Amino acid sequence: MEETGWSGVRRNDWKDVELIRARLDAGADPDNPGFLREPPLTEAAQFGSPEVIAVLAARVRDVDAEYAGCTPLWDAVYAGRPDNARALAEAGADPWRPMMSGWSPGRLSLATPTPDLFTDRPADVRLSAAESAAVAEARRLNAAVGRFSPHEGLGVACVSGISAADAVKRLDATPLGDDEDADEIVARYADGKESMAIVGVSDVPGGCVVTQPWGFMPSTPKVGELLSKGTVCYAMYANAASGNQGRCHRDGVLEYWDDRGDPSPEASTDDLLARYLYKRQAVAYSCARAGLRLTDRRPIIGPPDLWVRLPERDYWH
Repeated sequence: MEETGWSGVRRNDWKDVELIRARLDAGADPDNPGFLREPPLTEAAQFGSPEVIAVLAARVRDVDAEYAGCTPLWDAVYAGRPDNARALAEAGADPWRPMMSGWSPGRLSLATPTPDLFTDRPADVRLSAAESAAVAEARRLNAAVGRFSPHEGLGVACVSGISAADAVKRLDATPLGDDEDADEIVARYADGKESMAIVGVSDVPGGCVVTQPWGFMPSTPKVGELLSKGTVCYAMYANAASGNQGRCHRDGVLEYWDDRGDPSPEASTDDLLARYLYKRQAVAYSCARAGLRLTDRRPIIGPPDLWVRLPERDYWH
């Protein structure tokens, strides 16, 4: 059966200018998403080519039509597609239109690897000193920690301002003794209950990390409550079924959940910048939220400074 409109168009198809032109010529609505998740120009801004951008931009009613609080130009910048961003600007999109907590596409571009993307920058559009420092630290931390697969089943808790020894005391954990072979226990992690009681603890610049490369225990509510007394703990679990899940505890109280999705128009200015800087870097994002300044990924994936056994308790309530 012949597909019409935008039916059957996939992400990679937005790079095929002949296919998109043929769909448009056959009557596909350049402004109506139809079967798509997002409007055509928004999809193309993130996944397409400059050639497709030019074809679509010539046919839409408004090249700056907003979807979910942002324009296609914003989406191109946020997605790391400077080629598409240039094509949109050439088609008349406004780089300096405020949106998304006051960030314009052009101001956000100052935090990207292509800060000179738009040449007509107004004199009063710049990053603050704190924002510039955040950009520099994100690049350093992302490189130090690296990227993790979202399906690895990793659990990690990042705690500000306390040592690994403090964390062990707060958790009432027992260091594995000389008569217990930590490597043997770790090798049995697939066996379930026993392995879930074993976590690694390490000192890092800015605080400490509690990690479990095979499970969710560091991200449980009780661990966050205990570790965050008088400070902040940001924990995450790379859930194979539903993606990265984060939660922030402050002084023993759950402050917020964080699904690490794209920012909403209601996000704070700092939160939006952090989500961009640590996009697809969930572990580095967790470290940054707690103010940790890791220099490598060893505290995350092991071996940790210390393997410990957690006591039996209800970790979910």
